[in-house]
Amino acid sequence: MTRPSWHSTFMEVARVVARRATCLRRRVGAVLVRDNRILATGYNGAPSGVTHCLDTGCLRERLGVPSGERHELCRAVHAEQNVIIQAAQYGVTTAGSTLYVTCQPCFICAKMLVNAGIRRVVCEGPYPDPMAQEILREAGVVLENYPAG
Repeated sequence: MTRPSWHSTFMEVARVVARRATCLRRRVGAVLVRDNRILATGYNGAPSGVTHCLDTGCLRERLGVPSGERHELCRAVHAEQNVIIQAAQYGVTTAGSTLYVTCQPCFICAKMLVNAGIRRVVCEGPYPDPMAQEILREAGVVLENYPAG
């Protein structure tokens, strides 16, 4: 049996984590890795203790907000944000790490990833936010596309 590459293993973990997402529009999972070790995981959903979109419905859908716009109208915390928050809660440094995520980060998440010291982002799917790509490139964060599986 051939051992899978670390790339594919971490992306598969991100896909499994995405199953916990409670967003009605897009299920996203993220895995933060350094030295081939998982540091933290995150998925998109309402903050802890707050009613999930699965129960309340999607405000963005009701308002007809297109994907990639008006992030402030969403109850969900993005997977990338949650992975940084989880690392902070457990005192795990994010500096120099790689993020595997099932969707390209948005501009807000890209800025957070830069400030968290994450050096590489491997993403499986596109997201309609060219400003995110620009900020990552300008900050020297490597953005790699992983073929959808």
